[in-house]
Order: sequence, then structure tokens, then C-alpha cells
Amino acid sequence: MSEKPVYIVSDTHLGAVPRTTERAFRGFLEHVAEHASALLINGDLFDFWFEYRRVILREHYRVVARLADVVDAGVKVWFVGGNHDAWAGSFLRDEVGMEVLRGPVEMMLAGRRTLVAHGDGLGKGDFRYRALKTLIRHPLSIGAFRAMHPDFGWRVAHLASTTEAKAGGLDAAGRSRAAFIRNWALEQLRADPTLDLVLAGHAHQAALVEVEPGRFYVNSGDWLREYNYVVLRPGGGSPEPRLWPGEG
Repeated sequence: MSEKPVYIVSDTHLGAVPRTTERAFRGFLEHVAEHASALLINGDLFDFWFEYRRVILREHYRVVARLADVVDAGVKVWFVGGNHDAWAGSFLRDEVGMEVLRGPVEMMLAGRRTLVAHGDGLGKGDFRYRALKTLIRHPLSIGAFRAMHPDFGWRVAHLASTTEAKAGGLDAAGRSRAAFIRNWALEQLRADPTLDLVLAGHAHQAALVEVEPGRFYVNSGDWLREYNYVVLRPGGGSPEPRLWPGEG
């Protein structure tokens, strides 16, 4: 088994952040290619991503190419879609080489049994969003959106985005969202003693909570205000929240 760690990142929101953030993230991926055994992208890598049959969004081509380089370097890359990039599919899977997953999903990470969820639509509340999520992920809705010209689809998606408002910090709704995701994660850990780790994003607030010795809830934060990521080393020990640039 490789002794290199697993890296975890979420909520980069490329396309709604400055170009300096994108350059920093490409530097982060370069570092991952050299120092990691695997990379988990836990949702909202892109502020908008939709897979058309013959085109890709021009604003993301440099990051997509760098991700392909990471895969070519022998690093396993998992992609869990978030509420902004839930429509990942065959391009990222077949051309870039990432394994595309739909969360919540259980997996083994660095020897730990882990539950991974981006964080949107969890639990039994927020019926309005859960209904919207079901609608926008329905095959008929996806087909209708694909029928639009990509320029028009991009415009619709960016008009609906609230990412810029979140860049100023968490408001009351954001703090409530972060608390809800944390409480959901703690419930999963209490309900299943075989789980070692619950990973989430979406809250836009990094968190590390040790529920019991060796059992953790981790939120990987975002790249809107700070460049958050998490390092998970094989052989046990606490997950390591980090800021980029920094040592891996």
C-alpha cells in the first residue's frame, strides 16, 4: 500500500472566483500529482459544470487538463458532484480519468471506513431544495438543458449562482447550514460505530470534530476566502486540515 496520503478538497467554485484562485488551485493539483496517492474532490469544484456532447466550458479547460495530468501521474481521483456540478459524467470519467461518484457514498480512504457527502439536501428537512434537486437531476431536465445553446445555459446557471455572496463570509443562513451538516455527520457516526470518518463540504466552513478517539467529522472548507484542503495519512492519526500554499 502506498505511504503517500489522500488529499481532500471541496467548494473551489471555479468560474466564480478570481483567476488568482484558479492559478493557485492548478498549483495545488501539481503538488497533489507529486505527493498524494489519491485525491477526493467533494463537490462544487466548478461553480457551473454541465457535460454537453461535443463541447466543454472554455473557462475550465486549464484545470481539466491539469486534472488529467494528475491521473496520468498515477494518482487516483474521485469526484463527488455537488449542487453546482452534479452533472459530471462521461467526459470527466472517460477523457479525464476521474471516478465520478454520486454521494452520499461509503468508501475506504487511507484505511478508514468513510462516508462522503457533499452536504446539499441531507437529512429530512429542506423540502423545497430536495424537490428542486430531484427535478434538476431528472433525465428529462438534463435533456432539456442539453438542448439549449451552451452560451445560454451558462448564462442561466450564473444568474442563479449565489457564490459571490458567500465570498463575504457566513451569514445566519450559512451558519445554520454548517451546523445542520455537522449535526447530520455526528448522527451518522453515532448510528454506525464501524464508520471512522464522515467527510462533507457545502458548509463553506472548515471543521474537524473528534467524536470518539480515532473517529472524526471533517468539513473540507472552501476556496472562496481561504484555500482549504485536508490531508489524510495512512496508518491512522487525525485528519489534517491545511491551507494552500503549504506543505503536504
